[in-house]
Amino acid sequence: MTAPTVEAAIHELLELAWNLVYGLLVDRSLLGDGFFVEDFTGIHSWVAGGARYTVIHSRQVAVLFLDTRPVDAIPFHHDLLGADDPATFFNLPD
Repeated sequence: MTAPTVEAAIHELLELAWNLVYGLLVDRSLLGDGFFVEDFTGIHSWVAGGARYTVIHSRQVAVLFLDTRPVDAIPFHHDLLGADDPATFFNLPD
């Protein structure tokens, strides 16, 4: 993926569900001052068990999407990148 494609994918997914992402960040006390969609710069996506998992992250937070719905948010840390199963860092819905 080229940088403009990554940026477009991040913006599309976040803007599609921004109210839900915002709610997750507020619920987990992860919403800081000056927080913008543009702060998210990384994306990692994979398919498992017929579902698409996508992690979008900024320097401070990571948001997990199940298909196109945000399901959890956590403080970002670099162990998440390159993990065999990044979803294990999050609380997945039953």
